[in-house]
Amino acid sequence: MRTPIIAGNWKLNKNRAEAEVLAKGVVEAVKDAKGVEVILCPVFTALETVARVVAGTNVKLGAQDVYWEETGAFTGEVSGSLLKDIGCTYVIVAHSERRQFFGETNETANKKVKAVLKNGLTPILCVGETLAEREAGKMEAVVSAHVRHGLVGLSVAELEQIVIAYEPVWAIGTGKTATPQQAQDVHALIRSLLKEIGGETVAAKMRIQYGGSVKPDNVKELMAQPDIDGALVGGASLKADSFAALVKF
Repeated sequence: MRTPIIAGNWKLNKNRAEAEVLAKGVVEAVKDAKGVEVILCPVFTALETVARVVAGTNVKLGAQDVYWEETGAFTGEVSGSLLKDIGCTYVIVAHSERRQFFGETNETANKKVKAVLKNGLTPILCVGETLAEREAGKMEAVVSAHVRHGLVGLSVAELEQIVIAYEPVWAIGTGKTATPQQAQDVHALIRSLLKEIGGETVAAKMRIQYGGSVKPDNVKELMAQPDIDGALVGGASLKADSFAALVKF
């Protein structure tokens, strides 16, 4: 049985004071939640603040990005060891916005996944197609490439530690949501790819989140699908009550 995993990606929102208020609200609202893993992913500048709030609670800390080198002349970057030092246990890798706006590729995603694992952290590898790619019939090819290239060169033991987040890019921040069946179809595709890459045990163990305008009014239907193991939440994670409603689906 795969434990559901609900992660809040705050993106470029919340200063330290706002992050503290939101994190405290989430911690209080989900303190009795059982059988689900809860993660908050604030901006880098608020990581330490949120780390203090979630310490000793059932809420874990994640980062929104990472660089694959540990040290060196890489201005503006943050390494896996630094994220671990500040209290992170999860790291989002290759979010669609990183691919769209900041030049993330399948190759750099793979390097980041390996760097995260090297530091004993759990990567959440994001995959998914744009609206143009879906309408052109390229969804399967795009998602397959993201999964295959993102996971290349990893052992079975490493694969079992990874979380994958399927993000239909056309449903992020647009208010559009893939239907439960559309989401399930892609999640099933991803699980079949995992079986090819790592075998049946890997495919059975790895958790696959859905990300794309997940809200309290659609989460239950999405989570009822056999291959959807949680959600990577954007806008709905910026308010404690709406995020808690997702956790308690």
